[in-house]
Amino acid sequence: MEDTYRTISKPSEGIFKDKGSKFISFAFPVISEDEIRDIIHSIKKEHHSARHHCYAWRLGYEKLLFRANDDGEPSSTAGKPILGQIQSHDLTNILIVVVRYFGGILLGTNGLINAYRNAAADAVNQAEIVECVVEGKLLIEFGYGVMNEVMKVFKDEKLPQIDSQFDLQCRISTRVRLSDQIRISEELKKIEGLKITDLEV
Repeated sequence: MEDTYRTISKPSEGIFKDKGSKFISFAFPVISEDEIRDIIHSIKKEHHSARHHCYAWRLGYEKLLFRANDDGEPSSTAGKPILGQIQSHDLTNILIVVVRYFGGILLGTNGLINAYRNAAADAVNQAEIVECVVEGKLLIEFGYGVMNEVMKVFKDEKLPQIDSQFDLQCRISTRVRLSDQIRISEELKKIEGLKITDLEV
C-alpha cells in the first residue's frame, strides 16, 4: 500500500522575468480547499496591481484532487504549466500561485507557457521537499481489566497515545501508519471486549 507522499515543508518564493514582465511565484504547503482560497485571496490583496494571479494546486496523498486556473491568461498557458511542475516533482498538498506584472510586451503563447513553468519551477527549487507518511487515526475502547494487554501492543508497536481516558471503561486515541493499520487493528481485536473505531485518514 502506498502510504507516503511528497510535499514542501514551508512556503517558498521564486521569480522569472521576460521582456519586462515579472512573474513572482509562491509555493505553499496546504491541506484544504478553504486554506487555498484564503491564501489566493490574500495574495490578490497584497499584489492587487498585478495583471494576473494564476495558480494550480493538488491535494491528498492519493493526488486525486487538483485544479489549474489561468486567471485571464490565454487558455492553458498559465495554470497548466504550473500544475505540470507540481506533477513532475510528484508533489501534493501544495499550492503554487504565480503573480504576473505585465511589462508592456506580449510574450505569445509559448512565451507565457515558458514563463509560468519557469516561475513555478523556481518556487519548487527554493522549497524544501519532504516525504510524509500517511497515518490513520484510531479510537480504542476497552475495559480496565485488559489494560496490560492493550499497553503491551502499544509498547511493541511504538504507538503514540494522543489522548487517553482511564476509568472502568478506557479510551485511547492513536495514529497508525496506513500500511500497518489492518495488521495492528487485527492484533488489538484479539483482546476481549475491545472496540476500534477508524476516526480519519
